[in-house]
Amino acid sequence: MTEEHIRFGAYTLDISRHELTKAGQPIRLGSRAFEILCVLASAGGQVVTKDQLMDRVWPGLVVEENALYVHISSLRKVLDNGDPGPGFVFNEPGRGYRLTGVIPEHEVTSAPNISATRSLPARPSIAVLPFYNMSDDVQQEYFADGVVEDIITGLSRIEWLFVIARNSSFVFKRRAIDVKQIGRDLGVRYVLEGSVRRHHHRIRITAQLIEASTGMHIWAERYDRVLDDIFAVQDEITVSVVAALEPSIQRVELELMKRDRPVSLDAYDLVLQATPFMQVHMPHSTAPAIALLNKALALEPDFFRAHAQLARCFHIRFSRGGLHEEDRVAAIHHARAAMGSNDATTLAYAALVIWWRDDVATAFEVYDRALSISNSNTVALCNSAFSLAWMGRTDIAIERASRALRFSPLETHMALLALSVAHFIDGSYTDARSAARRAVEVTPQFSVPYLLLSAACQRLGLIDEARIVANQARSLDTTFTIRTISYSLGKVPEVFSAFAAAWREAGLPDQ
Repeated sequence: MTEEHIRFGAYTLDISRHELTKAGQPIRLGSRAFEILCVLASAGGQVVTKDQLMDRVWPGLVVEENALYVHISSLRKVLDNGDPGPGFVFNEPGRGYRLTGVIPEHEVTSAPNISATRSLPARPSIAVLPFYNMSDDVQQEYFADGVVEDIITGLSRIEWLFVIARNSSFVFKRRAIDVKQIGRDLGVRYVLEGSVRRHHHRIRITAQLIEASTGMHIWAERYDRVLDDIFAVQDEITVSVVAALEPSIQRVELELMKRDRPVSLDAYDLVLQATPFMQVHMPHSTAPAIALLNKALALEPDFFRAHAQLARCFHIRFSRGGLHEEDRVAAIHHARAAMGSNDATTLAYAALVIWWRDDVATAFEVYDRALSISNSNTVALCNSAFSLAWMGRTDIAIERASRALRFSPLETHMALLALSVAHFIDGSYTDARSAARRAVEVTPQFSVPYLLLSAACQRLGLIDEARIVANQARSLDTTFTIRTISYSLGKVPEVFSAFAAAWREAGLPDQ
């Protein structure tokens, strides 16, 4: 392999022939997006600053930064199409971009070069890395991810344990692991890694707990079970980790780690299959998710997790798919059905949909329940911060969003949205713009970050940028009007009207 011939993930980039292929099939890219990819790939996984990218792609020209965002977005759309996870083009906040998964000549992939060493929290801290999918079928990766997500959820219920959120630990997916570097990057004392092999009706899971600073193995175990025992295995791993970190832990605390468990393994599997579709936040992704989640509920009508995800799907379809009454009713129905859960993430998703649909008091009661179950749950922190920001309660919103970003230091888009809204309301438009720009980079296919960025730019007098970004929002959500979004966000008139005025000035339509 030469510098002209670079592999990353399943892709091969031939710079000299101006060709990108995947499994031997050519992949079409726009010329600017291809040039950006070449610059990032040639850096060998290292960070390339925005200025360096613009100098290479538009030499001698004065170009707005938004042009770079547009082509980065189109590049991500092609590379990450239908693929769950953080994606190949990764944004280093305040630094630039890098291409993940670059495979050098000796076929070893290094860990990402994340911005700075983070200080360790006072309490025990852990990151659970994505488990390797060792199954013969690569399509089973969603199952391995689901196993890990449940372990993270269980650990996060222990109040004295600092647990890095899924969004950040999954940045390290599909690459060789330097545990010491991960400990420095995420600011944790311990790392849990492992593998999952699913074959017919059996499953093998290996797990090992490692002290990050020394690389020393503290505990390791292998589980060979029938597939029906998957939830018991997840609990055993969680209990073993906690027991290794704190031998005096009480049994009552161990019971708290167990999340809602479905009776049907098939229903659980269907929800895991639906999960990647939920990461897009746009109507076109809801159809396959709704089909899978309805199948799950047909098998197990009281599966709270499936109800919460269906509530999200129907809200997305209602708010960005034409304001159809049947979607609004379905969103409320499934959100309320999920309220019987004892899982913080499930409750946090249900609360957000309930808040969107105007039962503010109930929504915040459910948020409080979620945070009482796990005060480090990033979904509960982010969703409640977002709702609080739109209610004008900016101090609490900023505190919760900032706390969520510490648990998920490699970006949580809802926390960034909450910060942008809160700073805008407080008149800190530069900070609002900064948070919105970071949210655009994290979720380039989601329209809301562009809307917040447009409003902040308008108030800063960056009129051209505000209009460009507003048009990008409309290209992602062609149904957008100020009236439409008011159905979800217009809880407090004086808060919403401040954004509405900025959007009108940026050229966005009222109706």
